[in-house]
Amino acid sequence: MQVTTLCLGALVFGDATGYEINKMFEDGPFSHFLDASYGSIYPALMRLAEEGLVTCKAEAQERRPDKKIYSLTGKGRLKLRDALQQPIADDKFRSEFLFTLLFAHLLPRNRVRTMVDHRLAAMKQKLIELSQPGAEDTPGMDFARQYGYAIYSASIDFLENNRHLIEEIATEEEAHV
Repeated sequence: MQVTTLCLGALVFGDATGYEINKMFEDGPFSHFLDASYGSIYPALMRLAEEGLVTCKAEAQERRPDKKIYSLTGKGRLKLRDALQQPIADDKFRSEFLFTLLFAHLLPRNRVRTMVDHRLAAMKQKLIELSQPGAEDTPGMDFARQYGYAIYSASIDFLENNRHLIEEIATEEEAHV
């Protein structure tokens, strides 16, 4: 999905600066889905403004450059709706955890156990976060939150019930690769 579409989607929830849009992708409502960086967000916002899909209002700040606040236009809302109706690419799952476990046979068993323990703790923390709907969640956000909860629950169950399989193939002591 193009970054311009991601920015239009972020602005559906209200006016925002580039910084605030970036935060939505870092640790906000979009953090579970897609990545967008400052280096891609700001050029996308400039293109969207040039095309009349967003407006930009500069707000003066003391001892700092003006803050640029972006708003979605009616034309931008229509463009977003059109973009959301296009075919969707397959999901890509990326995981350094799983990549590392591909080589569990080269790692000390203690390292593999620790990795699994840390992953389980992080996933259980995510479950706690996902169990609490946000006050301003849309029905779509609530559905996505519940879907994420189901995925994390299944992942925890799998790791707890099958961790022995990956731990057994690890080496007994420090391996020399």
